[in-house]
Amino acid sequence: MKQRAMTVAGPRSLAHTLAWAGDGAAHLRGLMMRMGEDAFAAPSALPGWSRAHVLTHVARNADAMINLLTWAKTGVRTPAYASREQRDADIDAGARRAPVEIRADVVESSDRLAQVVRGMPEAAWSAHVENAQGKDLLAIDIPWLRAREMWIHAVDLDVGASFADMPAPMVATLLTDVVATMGERPDCPALRLATPDGSVWEVGDQATATTITGPASGLAAWLLGRSKGRDLNSSGGRKLPALPRWL
Repeated sequence: MKQRAMTVAGPRSLAHTLAWAGDGAAHLRGLMMRMGEDAFAAPSALPGWSRAHVLTHVARNADAMINLLTWAKTGVRTPAYASREQRDADIDAGARRAPVEIRADVVESSDRLAQVVRGMPEAAWSAHVENAQGKDLLAIDIPWLRAREMWIHAVDLDVGASFADMPAPMVATLLTDVVATMGERPDCPALRLATPDGSVWEVGDQATATTITGPASGLAAWLLGRSKGRDLNSSGGRKLPALPRWL
């Protein structure tokens, strides 16, 4: 299925993605620090996960990104996670810790990642590694993956954050990213996504496409399965189409 972004998203340079990742880490950290201890065991917006699960995942994701950056820097194969099963077991075990331990883990793992980023030789950013799904990845894309994790999981904590908190250029870049992924899915409906400022993203055969209009943050939240799209409008007053999972 073809996909096309009619409007070029904001720049996705290393400087931009590092800034978005750093701002996202600070944003999520602020939300976490304002959570009362009872809030950690409460359900998150992700089915089957508490907020403690989400925060533990964020910490282990930092370690996974460190592994990939180490791979890029040294050339020694260092997978993000030992296995999917070990990843899940570590998150489940970590979610049972006391809130004070979880808070410290999120902060310390984020700081470790920042230190590794600062020590990356310029040439290492062009090295090839593999993401957790085994797909080829350039090291320069790792800060973008971390930025996505921070801002999206801040929403998943379900403590008041939204996609509207995300920097506008990052939302545009995220939409382009998600549209590209969705366009590879045979079960994705044909879509034309439009924002009030005239930005447009297209997925599939436009002769049969449903036009969805609304704010970029609302479109991103809907595409990523974090919203039912109540702030969006569908052409012809039709119901919003069902979407496949993003990842």
